[in-house]
Amino acid sequence: MIPPKASDTAVFDDICTIVWRVLDVEPGDIEITPDDSLTDDLGLESIDLVTIGAMLIERYGEQVNLAAHLAEMDIDDVIALRIGELADFVTARLADEQLAER
Repeated sequence: MIPPKASDTAVFDDICTIVWRVLDVEPGDIEITPDDSLTDDLGLESIDLVTIGAMLIERYGEQVNLAAHLAEMDIDDVIALRIGELADFVTARLADEQLAER
């Protein structure tokens, strides 16, 4: 687990790596941008989001709880979730954890 001081770029890169692993492709085989939708553009399904959530917890810790975050969203917002929004969520949770430690 990395400390909660990850830069936005590092978080985005980590998320891309996680998505490539879930899609079972080599890094870079599929270009991922912040505007890509997890479901429409990348073809991920709900079970894939569960896997991504588990991998995020493994990487960053329990404070990055994607399942809880998604549970607070409308289904249409979950379906429309973009990589950049996911990276923003992770970065915000890490910043919250860092503030709490002070």
